Amino acid sequence: MKENIKLIEEKELIEKAKKGDKKALSEIVKRYEQTIYNFSFKICRDKNKAEQIMQETFYSMVKSLHQFDHNSKLSTWLYRIVSNHCLMMARKLKSRTFVSFDDDDNLFEEKFTADWSSLPYSNTENEELKSILDDAIQKLAPEYRMVFLLRDVEGLSTEEAAQVTNLSVPALKSRLHRARAFLRKELNEALSK
Repeated sequence: MKENIKLIEEKELIEKAKKGDKKALSEIVKRYEQTIYNFSFKICRDKNKAEQIMQETFYSMVKSLHQFDHNSKLSTWLYRIVSNHCLMMARKLKSRTFVSFDDDDNLFEEKFTADWSSLPYSNTENEELKSILDDAIQKLAPEYRMVFLLRDVEGLSTEEAAQVTNLSVPALKSRLHRARAFLRKELNEALSK
């Protein structure tokens, strides 16, 4: 019931913002700025880049809010904008190297001993393990990191994450499987040292 009321209020807020109501637009920014910043930071791991992406996201939102059609949640639409800005930034940073899953067929043939479900990223209290996981996540190519963060960190459904990334559900599941397998491998290697 509260969720429905919240969605109705948000829909009214969006419609007011579309008509130029600056208070409504300001309220949308206020509601989502922390979420957008946190997600941006999780992807790029740099405060300045995260702030830049957050600003670009809200600028893009203001420019194209009139195109928002309520076929998805506003948060899903904003995640898509953040994702696009993060991927554009990653493409500009050609000096960074990321793992390519296309060349690593052995990645999926190995048996892993770690139980992924027992290693929730947001609840990890072991700082060493958290550091290892953070490092492993940063080794993922941006498009794999994005899928992993949307599903396993932000908690979006498979369908919502597919919508954000403009992927089909099977393609998203494939990327998520590859990202998880890579992270399991990295964790196993680090923990077996």
